[in-house]
Amino acid sequence: MNSGEYLYFLKAIHGAYNSVMMFLFVYQGWLGLKIRKERTGGGNRDFFIIRKHRKMGPIIAFLGILGFLSGLALILIDEGHLFEYPLHFIIGLCLSLLITTTYYLSQKINRLDSPIRAAHSIIGIILIGLYLLQVFIGLVIIF
Repeated sequence: MNSGEYLYFLKAIHGAYNSVMMFLFVYQGWLGLKIRKERTGGGNRDFFIIRKHRKMGPIIAFLGILGFLSGLALILIDEGHLFEYPLHFIIGLCLSLLITTTYYLSQKINRLDSPIRAAHSIIGIILIGLYLLQVFIGLVIIF
């Protein structure tokens, strides 16, 4: 394999990795919505789900940002500058900033009626939508 083939392979791995990350964010959002439904519905709270959501959140956040950084490294190695695919770069940067913001907000939630919960939820929904768009753009780029 020559260096171009390695880069193509690494780009495919980057895309697959971030597609998995998108599904993990969807799963994390589903857990969050389940927790929210139980909390607002007055039903029994499933503390296993709450614990899973809280433990997975920081890990998924870190891995999501790692996916963005790997894309930065690949494009710098391949093209020598960041703006070969400007829309993909900007959405990736927005995703990283929103992931960081969501993580920060999650650390500030301390009451059942905290208004930060709504912001955390809204940003999470935006994240999932942007991830879908980002994966689509990435597929267009690679093919």
